[in-house]
Amino acid sequence: MTKVKHFVLAALAALLLAACGEPEPQFKLRDITGLMPELEFELTRAEDGETVTAADYRGGVTVVFFGFTNCPDICPTTLARFAAALDRLEPEAADDVRVLFVSVDPQRDTLERLRGYVNAFGPHFTGLRGPQSELREVTKRYRVTYGYGEPDASGYYDVSHSSAAFVFDRDNEIRLLVRGDDPIADIAHDLGVLAGG
Repeated sequence: MTKVKHFVLAALAALLLAACGEPEPQFKLRDITGLMPELEFELTRAEDGETVTAADYRGGVTVVFFGFTNCPDICPTTLARFAAALDRLEPEAADDVRVLFVSVDPQRDTLERLRGYVNAFGPHFTGLRGPQSELREVTKRYRVTYGYGEPDASGYYDVSHSSAAFVFDRDNEIRLLVRGDDPIADIAHDLGVLAGG
C-alpha cells in the first residue's frame, strides 16, 4: 500500500473518530443555540424578596417567560403547559428545571401577587420582577416586546407582550425557543434532553 493510501486511510479514521464524539442533542423544538446572548439579569425574586442574578440559576436548565399576572389567556396557558411537561419528566430531571416568570407589569405585580400566582403552577416556578429600567434592558437583550394599553374608567389596563419562552442550558447558554403551539410532549422531551433525563 502506498504512503498516499496510508495517509488517506489515517485521515478518514481520524474523521470517523471525531464524528463518534458526543453528538449534539436532537431537539424537537426550535433550536436557537448561539442566536441570542447567554442568560443575564438582576431582578427581585417574589419568593423571598431577594435580588437574584442569572448566576444563581447556573447549573440547572432555566426557562424564561415574560408575562403578567392579570393576563387572561397566554400566561396561564403557557405556564400550565410547562407544568404539564415537567410532570412527564423523571423527578430528578424535573428538579433540575426552573421556570422563571418575569413580570412585564411591575406596577401591579407586587412580590406577594407574583408569589401567589407562580405557586399555583408548582414548585419549579419562580416569579421575578424589577424596575422598568432593568425590565427594558432584559427584554431588549432577548428581543422581547411589551406595551401598555390605555386604562379604563376603573384604572384597569391591558398589557401586550411576546408569547414565546426561552430555554437556557446549565451554562446559561440559549438553546431553545418555545412557542404557544409546540406540543407538550416536545417540550417535555427537550427539557429532558437538557436536564439529562
